[in-house]
Amino acid sequence: MKYGIFEGLGVVLLALGGQGAIRQLIDRDNAGLLGWLPGGFAASITVYILAVVIGVVVAGWAHAAAKTAGRNS
Repeated sequence: MKYGIFEGLGVVLLALGGQGAIRQLIDRDNAGLLGWLPGGFAASITVYILAVVIGVVVAGWAHAAAKTAGRNS
């Protein structure tokens, strides 16, 4: 159960970071959720990419741990 929650959170981070990074690359003035962040384009694209990487790592770890614990998927 707890691995499912972590896997879900990882996927949410991946989705939010991915769509934010794509939006930022297409329209540099549209920072989306990170519009409040100081530092402009460089800071917000870095945070979005970091969210994608963390999301992939957390979701992958949770999926592997759940398989090891006996969940069949």
